[in-house]
Amino acid sequence: MKRRMLGSLALAGAVLGLGAPAAQAAGPVQGHPSENVRSGRPGARTRPLPQAHAHNDYEHERPLFDALGHGFTSVEADIYLVDGELLVGHDPEDVVPGRTLSSLYLEPLARRVRANHGGVFAHSRQQLQLLVDIKNTGADTYTELHRVLRGYQRMLTTYSNGRVRPGAVTVVVSGDRPRELMAAQRVRYAFYDGRSADLGSGAPASFIPLISDNWTNLFAWRGVGAMPDAERTRLRSFVRTAHRDGQRVRFWATPDLPGPERDAIWRELRAADVDHINTDDLAGLAEFLR
Repeated sequence: MKRRMLGSLALAGAVLGLGAPAAQAAGPVQGHPSENVRSGRPGARTRPLPQAHAHNDYEHERPLFDALGHGFTSVEADIYLVDGELLVGHDPEDVVPGRTLSSLYLEPLARRVRANHGGVFAHSRQQLQLLVDIKNTGADTYTELHRVLRGYQRMLTTYSNGRVRPGAVTVVVSGDRPRELMAAQRVRYAFYDGRSADLGSGAPASFIPLISDNWTNLFAWRGVGAMPDAERTRLRSFVRTAHRDGQRVRFWATPDLPGPERDAIWRELRAADVDHINTDDLAGLAEFLR
């Protein structure tokens, strides 16, 4: 896939997910044994799929591991701040004490990165994006997220005093994200998920490496028949502008039921070089991309 670099190679590597940091060598074949087993593919060498994004990843039988087992390189987790814990779930009634961002994602990723000597995927320089969607008390939740992420900074892409240090995992904050608070930080362990209003705004990729938006707010086409020429032109212009500024692109609310409409949408997204294709159907998208 084409990528346009903005600034230094380190910055581009961090915000565009071009691979593992240059300072980190590719790891050995085997990951952490328990994680290989939990992925359902012991000792498997899964080829990472740079465009595969697991929407609401935590709703799968084995959060994170099912996605990694299919080669997904971006996973999404919704979080709530409840009694000082960052609990994972789609709705408030779904959260369970102990089911935290750390236990489901950060700790397993840290073990995997250590086992692979610096990479999420064995024998690959592909980074993983962890998209964290804040569902309540934006500033308070983000403040706790920042505190928690600090303990995992060795594996994370970080921002410090105007410079980006690439890591194996790049955290991007979506949902109720406190823009002013994040923009004012001299040190960050996470980045900001922009919207279409941020496209071409001059916001640096060191702050907004990702532009996401609701497909249905921007395009009328739902995969039935050919994509109208005007909408195809708009889509490709959107992606070109983001890539020019060193940013990646993701759309949510695209059709996700198996069938010709979904396949048609996915073909257009792939042809337009959209960076992350959103799905709940891990096996379906993996088969499509392979």
